[in-house]
Amino acid sequence: MNRNEGDPSGGLARPASQRVTVWDLPTRLFHWLLVAFVGTSFVTAEIGGNAMQIHELSGSVILSLLLFRVGWGFFGSKPSRFSDFVRGPQAVLSYARGLLQKESPPHFGHNPLGGWSVVAMLLALFVQAGTGLFANDDILTEGPLYSWVSKAASDFITDIHQWNQGVIIALVAIHLFAIVFYFFVIRENLVAPMITGVRSWNGAVEEPTGRTWSAAVIAGIAGAAVYFLVR
Repeated sequence: MNRNEGDPSGGLARPASQRVTVWDLPTRLFHWLLVAFVGTSFVTAEIGGNAMQIHELSGSVILSLLLFRVGWGFFGSKPSRFSDFVRGPQAVLSYARGLLQKESPPHFGHNPLGGWSVVAMLLALFVQAGTGLFANDDILTEGPLYSWVSKAASDFITDIHQWNQGVIIALVAIHLFAIVFYFFVIRENLVAPMITGVRSWNGAVEEPTGRTWSAAVIAGIAGAAVYFLVR
């Protein structure tokens, strides 16, 4: 059974089933900002032309968000840490078998399958944001680091950037399917906790501690790094 972040004394609380905090505010803000800016990037890429200026800005914001999430994966509250939800192949297969038989135990944060879906999405978006820095459209738009590579290299990177769009779309489709599957089959609402931060839980958990200041520091470092990279 997974546990949430502990209070300074490490004391356990809430032994009965009730509403408990699972996703901290920085994690929720990251999630919904990422949704908004990934959507913006796809729409502006389809429009093209002057909208590509917004596309580039959106890509820079996405890269900042991704860097923040990496940092938060080590210093955030327990359910947001990679160490809490990245599991080995045996745990993933065991969970998947139990899921098909409707026997998988509930997980406080991400389950083993969900954890790897998070990793896959982060990696795909890193590829997309990273290749966008060097890409070009042979018309008006060149990535902010286009001059760092040759035209042939930029064209190759652009091909990866365009191909990876399909990977992201596939991952988003899988994510949406999982949300629907869990809601109707497993009877678990995955969206509400990512909005409110709380969920129903039957068992003992530890009270989460406030980490807003550390999230602000990590976000500031991530934003500054991207700014100095692309300016």
